[in-house]
Amino acid sequence: MTNLWDERKKALEEDYFRKENKKKLENLKENIVDCEVKTICKDRCPKCGAHIVPMTFQGVPLDRCEDCGGVWLGPNDLIALSQRDAPTWFDKWFKAEELERLEQNK
Repeated sequence: MTNLWDERKKALEEDYFRKENKKKLENLKENIVDCEVKTICKDRCPKCGAHIVPMTFQGVPLDRCEDCGGVWLGPNDLIALSQRDAPTWFDKWFKAEELERLEQNK
């Protein structure tokens, strides 16, 4: 009788470790895919995939696509630009968007 219990314990233990190993392999695969995507997409335009060139506009670092002309900002760059250039085109742009939203909600 104890032999059956030992076999059952061993089977449960093996099942547990098999599931744990499967989870670890899935996480490892996800990390590898993420690394590959970051490597492939580094210095590439999200819109067209062409090479992007770093540049500076009013002291704020930007990335500009040589093919499509897109400009890509970092997470805080939009805020930095708006604070430096608020009374000009930037402020007008946001006011125009706000007016457009208000008209749509009517």
